[in-house]
Order: sequence, then structure tokens, then C-alpha cells
Amino acid sequence: MELKRAEQIADSLEQLVFQGEYKDGQRLDEIKLAAHFKVSRTPIREALQRLVMSGMAEQIPRRGVFVRQPGPVELLEMFETMAELEAACGRFAAARMTEEGLNRLSEANAGCRRAVEKEDAAGYYLENESFHQEIYRGATNTYLQKETLRLQNRLKPYRRMQLRFRGRMAQSLAEHEEIITALGTGDAERAAKALRGHVTVQGEKFQQLIAGLKS
Repeated sequence: MELKRAEQIADSLEQLVFQGEYKDGQRLDEIKLAAHFKVSRTPIREALQRLVMSGMAEQIPRRGVFVRQPGPVELLEMFETMAELEAACGRFAAARMTEEGLNRLSEANAGCRRAVEKEDAAGYYLENESFHQEIYRGATNTYLQKETLRLQNRLKPYRRMQLRFRGRMAQSLAEHEEIITALGTGDAERAAKALRGHVTVQGEKFQQLIAGLKS
């Protein structure tokens, strides 16, 4: 129960950072946060560790946990790198993914579809995360899978934030269909191109993301 509460608190803290309640470099005080969320310090510590693991905060020995927001250039570079990692996973998965893996991928996408129908952005993100992880797994390259998972975790708050943009969930779902088709037919270059386009943040979409971080 406490872990679930810690996850809820971490989600709330992410939103507070995005909304500007906590600035880059600001210390996240355990005692004040415990009072704010009306909980003990244990779930607060768990929540702060999740932020540290995702890269949204930095833990400095004997000083505490501090907000860490990437600048626009760093964030764009991370998304560009993520797009290439996912493209590589798609290229390998097109040749190596099993029928069982493709079935699990379709099941995760069905969960995404149900979330879109319910207009449930949080539910969509969870199913979307599973969808992508099936592709990493299907690439059958342990090192690539580990590195892609690491960056997926780092970008989690920002990818989740994108789902709040009008029409983004439906667009994402349509992109999933193209990815599934490419993987199912074993078309490596088509899969790589579809995944690269799916993850890349360009133009207006990136400006929306940066504006959201500043608002």
C-alpha cells in the first residue's frame, strides 16, 4: 500500500515540477512534503527515490534531494537518442520477434485502445510502456534492451506529459498499428522508420513540451 502511495506522490511531484511549483535546483524537503501529502516520511523517501531514478531529481550526499530539469537542448538530444534506440530495437525485432511476442504486443495495443476510448491518459501510458518494452524484448539484444529501458525510464515524465496534448493518444495509437504491421511482416526498415517517427519530438510538438515545462 505504501509503495502505491509513494508512486502517487511521485506522479504528483512530477506535475508540480512541470507546473513550476518546484524550480530547477530546489531542494525537496522530506518533512515539508510529508506534511503536504499527510503521510509519514517513508513514502516520501520512496517517491523521491523514484524521481532520482528517473533523473528528475538528484541526490547529493549529506545535503538531500534536488530538482533537476534538463534544458531544451538536452531534452531534445535525449528524445533524438531514444528515437534511434527504438529504431534499432524495431529493426532487430522485425527479424527476431516470436509469434508469442507479437501476440503480447497486440494485447498491449488493445489495452492502449481501451484507454483511448476511456480518455484515460494514465492508463494509456502504462499500456504504451508495455507495448514498447515488448519491442525491446523482441530485439533479443540484452545490452540494447538495457540501455533503451534506462532512457525510457529517464524520459518517462516527458513522454507521459505529451499524452495531455489534444489528439496525441489517438495519433499514438494509429502509429502503433503501423509498427505492428511492419514487425508482423518482418520489414526491418519500415519498423525502424515507424518507431523513429513515433518517438521523435519535432517542431510544434517539442515547442508544446517546452511550453508545458515553463507554464
